[in-house]
Amino acid sequence: MPHHRDRPPDPPPDPLPDVPPARQPDLPPGPPPAAGSLAELSSVVGVPRPPAALDQVDLRLLALLAADARVSQRKLGRELNMSAPAVGVRLARLERAGVIRSYTVDVDWSAAGYPLSAYLSITATANLGHVLRALHAFPEVEDVAVVAGSMDLLARARLRDHAHLRALMFDQIWKIPGVTRTETFLCLAEMPAKEFARQLIEKKEHLARHAADGGAAEP
Repeated sequence: MPHHRDRPPDPPPDPLPDVPPARQPDLPPGPPPAAGSLAELSSVVGVPRPPAALDQVDLRLLALLAADARVSQRKLGRELNMSAPAVGVRLARLERAGVIRSYTVDVDWSAAGYPLSAYLSITATANLGHVLRALHAFPEVEDVAVVAGSMDLLARARLRDHAHLRALMFDQIWKIPGVTRTETFLCLAEMPAKEFARQLIEKKEHLARHAADGGAAEP
């Protein structure tokens, strides 16, 4: 019987070399980068409310108020065939829903001593939220909108005269940090104010009646 010599054991495998961890790039010393121009924008601009559920009585009530915000609840009740307390309940619900924001006055600014109207397009490289707050704080600025396109903001101002406009631009708007470019559009004439709120609510009324009658949707 042949004799088999014992086979020697295999040598242990060579240990794997240690792989050093990837070196992280050196960051430059100093404060973190400044926030971009859109930082904090969402905390400044208003957030659109979801559409409220409005029936035809709500729409008629809104149209009547849009035509005359000073009308009494008793007169509104007569128009709607409702009691004055029931009208008050409706109004309170519309206020809570944010549909009615205020009962205000329509001012003729020319008659009030501010005949000059100007639109200001503004481009900013710094935090737009800060620029928006600064613009909104000026009493002459009626409203400010964030817009798409070649500009960042569009503001409307009411002014006494060109000297007032010059002071607003030189002493206030051009001193806002981050404002890099402005363009001013002077309003030469305007169409007479129309009853925008009443007309738009009445169109919504018409569409609601048309849909209730089974009609197709209209534009």
